Amino acid sequence: MPLAAGFRIGVALRTAAYQHRWLATRRLRRPVVSVGNLSVGGTGKTPFVAFLAERLMARGLKPGILTRGYGRRTGASLIAIEPGSGRAPDPREVGDEPALLARKLPEVPIVVGADRYRAGLLAEDKFKVNVHIMDDGFQHFALARDVDIVLLDATQPLSDRELLPAGRLREPLSALSRAHFVVITRAELASPVPIEDQVRRINPQAKIFRCATKLLALRNVTSGELVSLSTVHDRPVYAFCGIGNPEAFFADLEEWGFSVKDKGKFQDHYVYDETLAVTLSMMARRDGVKAIITTEKDALNFPKLEQIGIPILACAIQSETAEADAFEEALFDRIGIVKVNV
Repeated sequence: MPLAAGFRIGVALRTAAYQHRWLATRRLRRPVVSVGNLSVGGTGKTPFVAFLAERLMARGLKPGILTRGYGRRTGASLIAIEPGSGRAPDPREVGDEPALLARKLPEVPIVVGADRYRAGLLAEDKFKVNVHIMDDGFQHFALARDVDIVLLDATQPLSDRELLPAGRLREPLSALSRAHFVVITRAELASPVPIEDQVRRINPQAKIFRCATKLLALRNVTSGELVSLSTVHDRPVYAFCGIGNPEAFFADLEEWGFSVKDKGKFQDHYVYDETLAVTLSMMARRDGVKAIITTEKDALNFPKLEQIGIPILACAIQSETAEADAFEEALFDRIGIVKVNV
């Protein structure tokens, strides 16, 4: 807690430095929609970024994604992932989340780099994008944004006592006053009402929406083939993941009808080796489970072994917003301030 108090002071000083223009904020030519959160990972940000990109494309826009690429090897300061069907960038080179988005959104250019301003200029000049999605951008004050969307997890109660390093919060709850939109994710697992009430007390002007996680399909990690849900539903499975909020993934599996016999938790962005893969398969066969289930992000960090003896399946998911049309209209009203040209 004493360290968290020091962290709070540091956050306040940094925020004030940008607010008083002691540190520079630069603006791109095209509008920027930031998708971020208050916590360190685990709010369902990657599927929501995919959902947002798809909604923008459905309106005839050409979005680009600006992302830091956490977990990648040190390399080029900027990496441009060009649009193209079948693209499959190496997650070690670009980061696992950009690699996953590249597979989900083959038409969307993605630029990876810590300097989101330079990344945005490249996206505008090379790919002619007319709107930017800044992934994990709520604390990135160096780039001006036109819309700030903050994701909050319905399964994670909000408390200022959880500021880093005592907890998972990057900023105090008062930072929600900067948000234009607040999206409560994983609304299928817990009531979003308590968090909505907190948000309204902090920021009465913010528009609040609810979002759930929908299972689309299962994909064999080794072969890439789709697998029928009926082959594993109501049968014992192992589950493992290395994501920010593993308990939410396990709860979703139960919600989707899986019978989870055992669970494995690893640190976020964990890279699995062959020894661990073989160990998991041996444990699964010993206990008579029918499959091992994981996330799409973990699948990118998992070795593709041909002879493992049991299927390892990744859950292909999608963010689903009950008020999708209302969200889209509110978003475009906000972007309309800067007159997007379609």
